[in-house]
Amino acid sequence: MKAIALTRYLPSNHPECFINAELPTPTPREHDLLVKVAAVSVNPVDVKVRAPKEKVEPAPRVLGWDAVGEVVAVGSAVTLFKPGDRVWYAGDISRPGSNAALQCIDERIAALAPSSLSDAEAAALPLTAITAWEALFERIGLNSESKGRLLIIGGAGGVGSIAIQLARHFLPKMEVIATASRPQSRDWCLQMGADLVVNHHHLKEELLANGIDKLDAIFCTNATEKHWKTMAELSAPFGHICTIAESAEPWDLSLLKAKSVTFSQEFMFTRSLFNTPDMVRQHELLTAVARLVDLGKLSTTLTRTLPTLTTETLAEAHRIVEAGDMVGKLVIESRNLHA
Repeated sequence: MKAIALTRYLPSNHPECFINAELPTPTPREHDLLVKVAAVSVNPVDVKVRAPKEKVEPAPRVLGWDAVGEVVAVGSAVTLFKPGDRVWYAGDISRPGSNAALQCIDERIAALAPSSLSDAEAAALPLTAITAWEALFERIGLNSESKGRLLIIGGAGGVGSIAIQLARHFLPKMEVIATASRPQSRDWCLQMGADLVVNHHHLKEELLANGIDKLDAIFCTNATEKHWKTMAELSAPFGHICTIAESAEPWDLSLLKAKSVTFSQEFMFTRSLFNTPDMVRQHELLTAVARLVDLGKLSTTLTRTLPTLTTETLAEAHRIVEAGDMVGKLVIESRNLHA
C-alpha cells in the first residue's frame, strides 16, 4: 500500500522531511478494523513526534492521528462494526498512523462517523473531541449541575474550539471564558459559544477588568508554564486545573495547597497505550459526539483543507501547525493514495 512516512526526524522545511513508501497491507488483530483512509487531520502531536532528533528508523514510520475512512475488513473478535461502515477515530500513538492508504485501528477506539459531515469535516474532530471530553468531564469532573466559571486557555485551537462547544452544550450553569489574542481568533471563540474572550497575553489583567477574580475550573491547552502562577492565583478554593500541554519547567504544585486545588493532566492516548479495561469508553464518547453533530448541537472545527496527501502537502501542514497560530483544524484528503 502507499503511505507518506519518515525514516529521519527532520525540520518541516527539509525536502526529505517525508518520503513516499510502499508498505505491506496491514493485517488486522482480533479487535482491529482495517480502514481505507479518506481524510486525515494534522495535530500538534504530529509535529511533536516528528520534531528533529538524531534517531533514524530502521523502516519507514507512518505518523497521523485523526482519520475518517471505510472499514474494508475486520478482525476475528470485532462486534461493533462491519465492512462498509464509515468510521472516525484518533488512533493509537504506539501503532502505525493514518498517513497511509490503509490503517488498522482497534474497534474500541473508533465509532461511526457523523453522516451529516464530509470526510474532511469529520476528520477534524476525533482527537480534539476525545481530549476535550476527557479533560472536562473525566479529569475535572464537570457535569450539567456544575456552576461557576470555566476558563479555556487556547480557545481558538483545535482542542479549545471543541471544548468551548462541549462546555456550552453540557454545562449550562457555567460561564465559559476562552482566551485568544487576534481579532480572527477572538471572533472564532465567540462563534464556538464562549461567553467571554480575554487576551492570554494579559490574562490576569483582563479577567480582573471583567470582574473575575476566581475561576472554578481551568482547562489549559498550551503554555502551561507561562500561565501557571496566574492559574494558581485565580483558582477558586477547591478548584481544578487540567492541562494537556507539556512543560520544559517543573510545575510548583505548592502554589495549589492553600486552596486545595486539584491538578490533573489529560493524554488521550492513555487508554490505547496501556490497553486499559475501559478502552471502549472512547468508542462511546465518539458515538455521542457524532450524534450531537448530526443533531446540529456541535459543528466541525475545520478551517483549512489540502486536497491531496503527498510528501509536500504533509510537510506544509506540519509547518502550518507548528507556527502555532492555527484557528480551528487543518485536514488533508487522502484518497489519492488509493490510486
